[in-house]
Amino acid sequence: MKSAIRLNRLAILCLISAASSAVFPAFAQDKKVVTQPSGNFGQLSYADIVDLADKAPMVANVRIRNIITLKPEQAGTVPAGHKRLFIEADVTGLIRGEAGISPLVTYLYDAPLDAKGKVPKLKKAQMIVFARTGGRPGEIQLIAPHAQIAATPAEEQRVKTILSALVAPSAPPRITGLGDAFHVAGTIAGEGETQIFLRTENGDPVSLSVLRRPGQAPHLAVALGEIMDEAARPPEPGTLLWYRLACTLPSALPPRAVRTLSPQDADAARADYGVVIAALGPCGRTRSVN
Repeated sequence: MKSAIRLNRLAILCLISAASSAVFPAFAQDKKVVTQPSGNFGQLSYADIVDLADKAPMVANVRIRNIITLKPEQAGTVPAGHKRLFIEADVTGLIRGEAGISPLVTYLYDAPLDAKGKVPKLKKAQMIVFARTGGRPGEIQLIAPHAQIAATPAEEQRVKTILSALVAPSAPPRITGLGDAFHVAGTIAGEGETQIFLRTENGDPVSLSVLRRPGQAPHLAVALGEIMDEAARPPEPGTLLWYRLACTLPSALPPRAVRTLSPQDADAARADYGVVIAALGPCGRTRSVN
């Protein structure tokens, strides 16, 4: 009974603030978000999980204890096909964040409805949440509408692997844009090399190189540092370096990247950049990063 009274009191407090994106920015409606089928909380791509893990100050395992479905007049703006829930959950494990987290947390979640328009059964479910602390003790905020996933052993291991890669000393820096591109033609037809420098958040050097030799497929190499290893292979999909490139680089070289090149060299650099994009393949992101 005490738990129910406490839940109702907290719910009323949260209802007042839920309509304000300044208090709960993660729940501002985003038309770019692709919703999941009802009850399916684990089908996020590698890129989706990195998006969440890279931005979340706290990642935790929780077991949902209680749920209140908010009425339309209480919930504020909710995406179509969803219901806003007030959730009370026990923290069963902290994957990332400070150890001082409350053992009992509350948060809002926009649950996708099933084909019958019903809210999925979440009570007692074990979930992984990507969150930040809220304005009151024990309150947290999901960093995105989809920042709650089923805590299966495979999903938990995937999250831990990604978090470890993000904090590793050798972790590739965040890419913020393209720098200048350079092209040098070879001494024989079909031979040449393009080098493209990237801008990074921390200023660490990152560059791409495409080497062409007659009778051979173009070779892509990525350098994390000043020295280019021409024997290096393109980054494997599902790795952090691949994510940094595939999910950040534009589809074509901007004019400013080739502004110092001759028209012929600029065309060659653009063609070689196309080799880079093709080698990386699609990012695979299925959710908005906001």
